[in-house]
Amino acid sequence: MAALIGRRPLLSFVVLACLLSWWPAALYAVDASPLPIASFGPFLAALVVLALTGGRAAVWTLLRSMVAWRVPRRAYLLAIGLPLAFSGGAVMANLAWGAEPVDGGLATWTAIPATALFVLLIPGVGGAWEEPGFRGFALPRLEQRFGAMTGPLVLGVLWVLWHAPLFLVGQILWTDVLTIVAASVVIAAVFHTARESVLVVMIMHATNNAVGGSYASQLFDGADQARLGTLTAIAWWAGAAAVLITMKRSSGTAARSGDSGESLGEPE
Repeated sequence: MAALIGRRPLLSFVVLACLLSWWPAALYAVDASPLPIASFGPFLAALVVLALTGGRAAVWTLLRSMVAWRVPRRAYLLAIGLPLAFSGGAVMANLAWGAEPVDGGLATWTAIPATALFVLLIPGVGGAWEEPGFRGFALPRLEQRFGAMTGPLVLGVLWVLWHAPLFLVGQILWTDVLTIVAASVVIAAVFHTARESVLVVMIMHATNNAVGGSYASQLFDGADQARLGTLTAIAWWAGAAAVLITMKRSSGTAARSGDSGESLGEPE
């Protein structure tokens, strides 16, 4: 097993992340668990793969990143502000479209900070504990293999696969397929802005769970809820498009600078 994981660490991580996350589905089927998935599975999978391929030093590198708080201030602003902007914008657009919130739903916004803190600190409650695995372990390796633009998109597809039990039992909307892929691109950008701090993207994920999952998605039902899912996906893809366009322009500028430097260095 150790030799297999050593030869295929990324594939091993994906398989282990699913196995270590999907086991509550059996409990969910008999009403013994509120969720069919354990969000800390990717974290455990990363620890197993790192321990077998890089030893104690690799494990400690990941753990240190989970408490790395000395990062640029804009990273925290993005981690908290983007989920608020995307979900808040989707809610406002839905209301403008004529959606009717459930009775008393709008007033529950006061619970958002406590919910975000709860999701951040308690493994298995929300998605924050996915981040050490998906961003801390998988993202750098996928970017090394596929590039900085394609890597987050590949991870987004794998992230959708990991969410399969939630889709199948109807706990998240099918429009979230689009949202998850777009979020993978945006979160990757914040991760790099935060100097690869897993803590910052855990905060971002916890904020999004509190704002998008526990608040915004509970404001509406029926067709209004479905429309909110579409609007949320559009908001996240607007952010993802901005990231990808910026990266494309930056790579083009760097390429032109390199060509100019080579031409200047050529002998006459």
